[in-house]
Amino acid sequence: MCTVVIRVPEPGEGPTRILAVRDEDPDRPWRPLGHWWPDHPGVRGIMDELAGGAWLAADDSRLAVLLNRPGGAQVPVPTSRGGLVLDAVAGRPLPEPLTTLGFNLVDARPHSASITSWEGGHPRRIELSPGTHMVAHEDVDDPTSPRIAAWLDAFAEAPTEETDGAPWWKHWMAVLERTTRMDPTDDRAIIRDNRPHGFPTLSLLVAAASLDEGGVDVSMDVLDQPGGWSPLRLTP
Repeated sequence: MCTVVIRVPEPGEGPTRILAVRDEDPDRPWRPLGHWWPDHPGVRGIMDELAGGAWLAADDSRLAVLLNRPGGAQVPVPTSRGGLVLDAVAGRPLPEPLTTLGFNLVDARPHSASITSWEGGHPRRIELSPGTHMVAHEDVDDPTSPRIAAWLDAFAEAPTEETDGAPWWKHWMAVLERTTRMDPTDDRAIIRDNRPHGFPTLSLLVAAASLDEGGVDVSMDVLDQPGGWSPLRLTP
């Protein structure tokens, strides 16, 4: 039940910006941003230790991040979705047939971004138009998603320019902090406790990324307590 906010610029008007909140079982081991994959020496990301894949990964020109959604392959043992993130950064197509559970796969580049969604059948790829978008475990910008309906406009109104030495994500982080006035079990919450909804996951960390011709800058910080807000200082 992760959440990702994406800002796609108008042509020639700046970088692509991403804010991503990861929800996961706190007992599932993972590694922070780093170069964890010898077969992908130019890639750094946030690693899932159990399956070996990535939740978020990037090289110098591309970033991918994965969100779960219902559905997927009807197989006894589904393949880990973390490999799809590494494949996306490497520019590889989706495997055929897909043998994972359902997903939304964000694929961002300087000045553009797309989302590939799959819950069975044929994958659907949407190229995002300039503007601000949100995706969780439904379709992108889905107005029936309580958290998207509650917060998309607030993120869209917040600037993401670097001013007076402040990081570009300052105002988006302020919006994210505002969302925590809601209980983490509320359907509108972004910093979440999903256990009452039948999932053992809580919000663990926040990552931010900016992509332009100069490269991909990614930073992150971990919440002091899973599912609870704490002031964040995002660092590479």
